[in-house]
Amino acid sequence: FAIESAGEIPLAEFKPDDVVGIIAGASTPEWIIKEVVCRMSVLDMNEQVDEVMQEGAAAAEQEAVAQVDQPAEAAESEESQQDADFMQSVEETLRVLRKGQVLTGKIVQITENEVCVNIGYKSDGFIPKNEFSDDMDVDLRTVVNVGDEIDVCVLKVNDGEGNVLLSKKRVDSRKNWGTVMEMFKNNEYAEGVCKEVVKGGVIANILGIRAFIPASQLSQNYVENMQQFVGQTLQLKIIEVDEGRKRVVASRRAVLAEQAEAKKKEAWEKLTAGETILGTVKRITDFGAFVDVGGIDGLLHVTNMSWGRVNHPSDVVKPGDEIEVLILALDPEKERVSLGRKQLLPKPWEVAEQKYPVGSIVEGTVARIVSFGAFIELEPGLDGLVHISQIARHRIDKVEDVLEVGQKIQAKVLDVNTADKRISLSIRETLPEEEAPRYEDHEDSMEDSLYIPPQEETTFSLADFFPKQDD
Repeated sequence: FAIESAGEIPLAEFKPDDVVGIIAGASTPEWIIKEVVCRMSVLDMNEQVDEVMQEGAAAAEQEAVAQVDQPAEAAESEESQQDADFMQSVEETLRVLRKGQVLTGKIVQITENEVCVNIGYKSDGFIPKNEFSDDMDVDLRTVVNVGDEIDVCVLKVNDGEGNVLLSKKRVDSRKNWGTVMEMFKNNEYAEGVCKEVVKGGVIANILGIRAFIPASQLSQNYVENMQQFVGQTLQLKIIEVDEGRKRVVASRRAVLAEQAEAKKKEAWEKLTAGETILGTVKRITDFGAFVDVGGIDGLLHVTNMSWGRVNHPSDVVKPGDEIEVLILALDPEKERVSLGRKQLLPKPWEVAEQKYPVGSIVEGTVARIVSFGAFIELEPGLDGLVHISQIARHRIDKVEDVLEVGQKIQAKVLDVNTADKRISLSIRETLPEEEAPRYEDHEDSMEDSLYIPPQEETTFSLADFFPKQDD
């Protein structure tokens, strides 16, 4: 726009956020330029224009006198200096503020509830305490110092008392929004403090920006009480951003899943077939137990738990037990690990001769009964045979007449053959002589059982003991 006076400025053509440049010829009086600058400053416009008009009139009068009294060269030199001084004065004293403007100021005073900042304007700006901390009991002097430079955003040019209201959080939010966008684009993690529970999830603060975390994204498992997360610092992954509405959706579940996957991958790299490792029993099934070996669940099959017969895995291990296992096989593609425990235990038959020497008395449990004797379990994986002839001192027809499965017995070791994996035992050899039943005693007892004492004046005939022929 080409104008000759301040009155020709088309103010209606300009918007609040427009930036306007002013160009003037070298011969334009200073007071006219100043008047235009003041008119463009919509705040306190009338007051400043009046002031400038008065200064301009005085300056014009002084300028006319000076041009008459001074030589041409001196007047020109002085005029150039005055132009330079004037432009500096305009920049220093006529700073134009507008709402939303970001500028740098210096802290000049700190009170209990606010911070005073010099922003190069005719009035200082004030930042409320809550712009620095959510804790209203905090001492601001522990957060900032007098003389510190600080970036602020203009909230109000005039708060009603002639002061400029400033915001630090607005500036931080603008800077941090760019950081959040970079995290989103680069798939990086962010830390957020959970502030409150809302419908369908929780709200977290990420670098001063509100982020919504849906309930389904809080954990890998169902969360019944979301209140437990309030106040906690959570590691999050930004999964959705709406730049227009400045909305952020984050997930804790995605972080946990990636961390678990990374931990599992690291664990697979550390596992080696044939290696002995310490693991923790996680759960029991009918066919074995699942053991956690460094973040991976391996299967300890029931057949690999003991050298002996195992009725149920719970007889050998329980959830929470720390046990030493051998890695038998690895299948990373199917994510399967086969474990063994009995392989780390000595084979019973290798030490049977030392543990059960001939002539020693041992204890065992009747494991099973056959027609020719009974197998006695001395320890898991090691059975001895008691022949039917070695069960009692008298003759027996059936083993079941004397022994039953599960019965605890004592026996004497007659022979140990590790090559053929046989141990011969005798129960009869452990029975004292006086306790051993004899056939003669047995016959006497039979006769006694058939004896009928005579009664007075009673007569019997042989026919009384035989049935009639008709029967």
